[in-house]
Amino acid sequence: MKREYIQIRCSIYEKKLLKKRAVRAGISLSEYLRATAFKINMVERITPEQLECYQLLVQYKNNFSRISNMFKKSNPKLSKEVQQLAEEIRNHLKSFKK
Repeated sequence: MKREYIQIRCSIYEKKLLKKRAVRAGISLSEYLRATAFKINMVERITPEQLECYQLLVQYKNNFSRISNMFKKSNPKLSKEVQQLAEEIRNHLKSFKK
C-alpha cells in the first residue's frame, strides 16, 4: 500500500510533458514517475492512427519488394533502386517497434 508522498518541482512545460507521456503509456502520472525513477522501460501504447500507418508501411514495403522482383531481369538498375526503397521502409518499421 502506498501512503508516502514525494513532491518534486518542475516547470509547467515539464509537468505537461510528463502527463502526456503517462497518458500515452496508459498509466497514472504517479505510476509513470515511479517507473522512470526505477528505470523500468515504459512503452507507449500505439494509437489507432499509428497502427494504420504501420500497416500501410508494411503493405508498401511488400509491394515495393514485389515490384523489385518483377524488374530484376529486365531493368536491374530500377530493381535495385526499388529494393533500396523497400529496405528504407523496413528500417522505419523496425524503429516503429521500439
